[in-house]
Amino acid sequence: MSITRKVTVLAAGLGLVTLSACGSSGGSDTGSGSGSGGAKTVTLVSHDSWAASKDVIADFEKSSGYKVRVLEDGEAGQAVNKAILTKDNPQGDVFFGVDNTLLSRALDNGLFQPYAAKGLDAIDERYRVDGDEHRVTPVDYGDICVNYDKAYFERHELAPPETFDDLVKPEYKDLLVTENAATSSPGLGFLLGTAARYGDQGWTDYWKKLKANGVKVVDGWEQAYNEEFSGSAGGKEAKGDRPLVVSYASSPPVEVIYAEPRPDTAPTGVATGTCFRQIEFAGLLANAKNPEGGKAFIDFLIGREFQEDMPLNMFVHPVNPDAGLPAEFTEFAPEVKDPRTMAPAKIAEHRDQWVTSWSSLVLK
Repeated sequence: MSITRKVTVLAAGLGLVTLSACGSSGGSDTGSGSGSGGAKTVTLVSHDSWAASKDVIADFEKSSGYKVRVLEDGEAGQAVNKAILTKDNPQGDVFFGVDNTLLSRALDNGLFQPYAAKGLDAIDERYRVDGDEHRVTPVDYGDICVNYDKAYFERHELAPPETFDDLVKPEYKDLLVTENAATSSPGLGFLLGTAARYGDQGWTDYWKKLKANGVKVVDGWEQAYNEEFSGSAGGKEAKGDRPLVVSYASSPPVEVIYAEPRPDTAPTGVATGTCFRQIEFAGLLANAKNPEGGKAFIDFLIGREFQEDMPLNMFVHPVNPDAGLPAEFTEFAPEVKDPRTMAPAKIAEHRDQWVTSWSSLVLK
């Protein structure tokens, strides 16, 4: 999930921990100095969802000879836009966190220089969307899906929804909360999922039905998940009354890992027929002051050590096929076998128009 990633907040609530949509809100600044800091510092520019274990970063620093400096620059869209504006004099060497919903914007503006990372050939071609140009390297993926409050549906003796079609049925009226597609990464991903399911024309009719069925729209993920959703720890504390929310397939493990006492099963489930796959990328910034350090860091991002560190730090899936998943993922995060997808070129062609149409249709 940048969900990218990322995205964007994914919080367990009750003051125990706050996570971003595809990762923890804490950053890693294990280097020193400012800017790129010369040949011995590699600077990563990312969104606020970046997170990595200190010992894993320390291993890279020891093996490569580079110190790592991290600049977190807001949510994913904001970070991408700022990187584009500063591309002639970039803040760093590597950018991490552009996902497939925003990728065309970065590529069309010449944000990255080509680099074929070591180990890239082993990564599934589904994630290598830039072909032979190698301007970006896939690092992780996550699935934006509707989550449901198990207890609510058990109390009401109602089966939870499984598909997009289910969400417009009368029995689910006034139960769903989603994020604004114009301001939120998961909100945009959910919109793209409906466009992938119903086509360029049919998605608007679907959203008319969803609106008539009482869908609630809020600005961002944290409000939707931690305030409106009755199934999350934060939502329970806030007395949220919506048992359906647009979140991630990796949200249920969070509700287990950070709960006290820790439950045997996740209190939330995932409607796997509502998922849209989000792929998150890293790229070597054009005009990077330390391109060699940047290349080494990108190699590291798709290496097994970092890939196995990601799931419990950023709550996303690794793209490296040799990377194992933690038990919490295999036990509590459902496998999404057939997520909706869309080519970045098609997203680029329609994204702005779709968001404008969606806003006029849903928000008015």
